[in-house]
Amino acid sequence: MPASVDNASRNPARFVDQRPNGPGVSKIDPSDPAAPMYRLLAKMRSPVTLRDLMIHPVRTGYIGQEQPIAATELPKSAAELYPDIGVREVAVPSPAGRIRCQVFSPPASSAGGGPRPMMLYLHGGGFTVGQSEDTAYITSRIAAENTMVVVSANYRLAPEWPFPACLDDCLAVLQWMRKNGATLGGDGTRIAVGGDSADGNLAAALVIKARDEGVSPPQATVLLAPITDFFFEQHESFERLAPLGIVYDTAFIGFIRGAYLVHGENWAHPHASPARADLRNYPPTFIATGTADPLVDDNRAFAQKLRAAGGEKVEHFVREGMPHGFYFFPGMFEQGDEAFAAVARFLKQAGAA
Repeated sequence: MPASVDNASRNPARFVDQRPNGPGVSKIDPSDPAAPMYRLLAKMRSPVTLRDLMIHPVRTGYIGQEQPIAATELPKSAAELYPDIGVREVAVPSPAGRIRCQVFSPPASSAGGGPRPMMLYLHGGGFTVGQSEDTAYITSRIAAENTMVVVSANYRLAPEWPFPACLDDCLAVLQWMRKNGATLGGDGTRIAVGGDSADGNLAAALVIKARDEGVSPPQATVLLAPITDFFFEQHESFERLAPLGIVYDTAFIGFIRGAYLVHGENWAHPHASPARADLRNYPPTFIATGTADPLVDDNRAFAQKLRAAGGEKVEHFVREGMPHGFYFFPGMFEQGDEAFAAVARFLKQAGAA
């Protein structure tokens, strides 16, 4: 598949994450015998379906979109912190359409002119919100500190596009990177995968999906507070911390489980809950979590399962009292800086950087 480098925005075709009318969109069929009731409900509340009603405030209020934030109240931008990191867009072709990806590249001279290792990064947002721009600090820092080409993918979101649509998009980008990494100055044979929060789940599950579909999996995984098992309630930390959570809580994580997986039978699917997969020959894995994160026990259990399956390079980086996403904003916590330093050491030891 040919690359569309630096020309992603000039093609009029929609990107996959902008496609409307996915299989998760509710529709009122005029021939439905219950249609009169649905039309009345549409006059009484908007949007008519409760699922759409719940996702609307999440999307409009996400990352300061509901009201402007004064620049003085915000940390420095990725562009200010990492001015030497080049950022461009590529449009990756896939069976579902064009996938918009941002590419974060360190200066060529810093790698001696040779091809650089790569990372496919998947932004967080509970499978339902977010875009690559939201995690530009993370991807820029990883690119700068590890001399890596980081490709950050904008995949289809739930509930409009439920499981496994976003994972299919991620696999398409991984395959494209394998074949076309050289066009970005990268080495298609050395690709790690990373992600935060829900998209740590996608990063972890992508290894399993690639293996199951005969695609060469990533060489290493960097998982920042991932969901690895959709049976959240089995873990003490979730039951104790999630009910009154601030970054996220029981209500939201239950909602995203329904929005993304739709059917209960999907909860245990190994491409949804990688902790329930066959983890033999899983690549070297780094996991970062704070003890104030409801997912800390989930992450501990996943690390233990990887080790039990024979994983020799499994690091669970834990910081006391840190919440979900403590590495997200620059200059806020020294523990966040420690996490990125630990990522760099891990990638080097795993031969992925």
